[in-house]
Amino acid sequence: MSIAQPDPGPDPGAAARSLARTPSGLFPAGPPSRPTYREPHPITGGGVAAGGGAAASWLLLFGLLGTDVTSYAWWTLFAGLLAWLTALVLVRYGDRGVATGVAIVTAGGWSIAAAVVAVRWATGGDWPLW
Repeated sequence: MSIAQPDPGPDPGAAARSLARTPSGLFPAGPPSRPTYREPHPITGGGVAAGGGAAASWLLLFGLLGTDVTSYAWWTLFAGLLAWLTALVLVRYGDRGVATGVAIVTAGGWSIAAAVVAVRWATGGDWPLW
């Protein structure tokens, strides 16, 4: 003869066992299996804007030293070379965002100077830089 056991009801561990599934990878459940590397000096929009503003002021000051197209072009070329050297130093030892802004604006300043020289050459028929 068997003794009737009371019904324990639903299994209390069933809910815990059903949640312990292997994740699909879309939503990882734990820390990454490999280390995550972060940029020590991330590029920010403010840094790029600061570098662009500084380079624009630098090129403007040197461009104002020119009294004609020839001197304007040479001063802009010289100022751009100094700005790019500074950007190279900033890339290596400083803020890469500022270096990016300096490089972008310097390239734009050189493009403007090249356009001024080309227009002068086209209208005057003589190469203005020699």
